[in-house]
Amino acid sequence: MNPTRRAILQSVVTLPLLGSFSHRVSAELALGSATLETVSDGNLQLPGSFIFGPMPPDELAPILAEYGISKERITPECNLALYRDETNTVLFDVGSGPDFVPSAGRIVGSLDTLGLAPEDVTQVVFTHAHPDHIWGLLDEFDEPLFYNATYMMGRAEWDYWWDPETVNTIGDARVAFAVGAKRRMVAIEGSVEFFDDGDEVLPGIAAISTPGHTPGHMAFEVRQGSQAALIVGDAIGNHHVAFHEPSWESGSDQDAQTAVATRKMLLDRLSSENMTVIGFHLPNGGIGRAEKVDDGYRFVGR
Repeated sequence: MNPTRRAILQSVVTLPLLGSFSHRVSAELALGSATLETVSDGNLQLPGSFIFGPMPPDELAPILAEYGISKERITPECNLALYRDETNTVLFDVGSGPDFVPSAGRIVGSLDTLGLAPEDVTQVVFTHAHPDHIWGLLDEFDEPLFYNATYMMGRAEWDYWWDPETVNTIGDARVAFAVGAKRRMVAIEGSVEFFDDGDEVLPGIAAISTPGHTPGHMAFEVRQGSQAALIVGDAIGNHHVAFHEPSWESGSDQDAQTAVATRKMLLDRLSSENMTVIGFHLPNGGIGRAEKVDDGYRFVGR
């Protein structure tokens, strides 16, 4: 069962703030002459049912115990990928901003630790338009925060959130998601560039359709020569049940069955190619690898 919006908001208010994720930057990953790393936007605080609701409780319990995860609340990290080469400074997603949860919205401070300001970002590429990925788009004057950047989004994702019927069909728990996404998309309507599955978004960065979490969710293969990494956004949403039991449906996915197929495809590719994965909600900065074990997988961090 999906939690109500009231339950989500009450959880946000009552849980203590966790400051340990603020302004943390992960280890840098070299890709030829380019670099790929993550910058922290803080962490979310959500009821466990947001993910675990559809899962079999008896089988879920030992997995959560193994990973030290509470079934009552989850506090996943929010790790934005940052790609820099000789020309571009590319930020994947923009974080939550100040209006989603009080423990997130830390991206400006995290960039500052790297000596970067919002105006230094040349492109913003969106995986999808959920609040923790797009609500950080606007500053306190409702103007685009990354004002020098070109904004880029998958065409299918844009069309879904732009559709006036989405707010009526998304379900009560996610109405605020639809309203918030549309408000921010209006601000960049005249300057956004669209791409489709398989397109080279920028040199060395290719879009991969990964629907399910949202209808138009995109992942990105970043490749320089023989070196490559896969930015998966929320298509692999955590390091515990998503890896251990990728066939289980998650309450966080808008189309759970499609998300299962996407997740299994990504994990198979990541493990078989031994490719680096960068996940928005994966732990310790979100960079690691997927290792095949028994009937599932294990996240191995850097």
